[in-house]
Amino acid sequence: MSGSDRPAVTVAIAFHSGYGHTAVLAEAVARGAAGAGAEVISVAVDAITEEQWAQLDAADAIVFGAPTYMGTASAAFHAFAEASSKRWYTRTWADKIAAGFTNSGAKNGDKSSTLGYFFTMAAQHGMHWVSLGVQPGWASTEGSEDDVNRLGYFVGAGAQTPVDAGPEAVHKSDIATAEGLGARVARQTAFFRAGRAALAA
Repeated sequence: MSGSDRPAVTVAIAFHSGYGHTAVLAEAVARGAAGAGAEVISVAVDAITEEQWAQLDAADAIVFGAPTYMGTASAAFHAFAEASSKRWYTRTWADKIAAGFTNSGAKNGDKSSTLGYFFTMAAQHGMHWVSLGVQPGWASTEGSEDDVNRLGYFVGAGAQTPVDAGPEAVHKSDIATAEGLGARVARQTAFFRAGRAALAA
């Protein structure tokens, strides 16, 4: 089977959004992944169904997303993560690709703690983590807050939105950064699956 004959990889986005900001990022990740040729499934984890659990189980990659509250992912995401322990016992998600994104009200906001939590969760499941893969923007006198990766994260995509602003205020740079993450996950997942198929052949 040639590369053009292979079915598209499936990228699932499992996210919680408290006030709509993280949902905007989830949509951006989805656009990026779809633009890179992936089939995309979006799952709001606070309302996940058995059918959606099965979709996560069948996906080639899962991108985790949640707002950062009090230095970690939201309680709704934590509840989803604990429920995923059923998959941990059976190694259902082992060797899938994983990545993550988060939003907070402050420029830093301890987002690294949330991204690290996603990374640790993925590692416990035996998944393979994909980093953001973008050099930091807004890091010199010639830089701008409109630069991609303006907040300078590496483990995943970090975004900042004022706490008193709605989802429409999510920064265009953060949206572009999330789109880039989605595209990178789709490409790396395709590489990984093609390599595994070549070894099996």
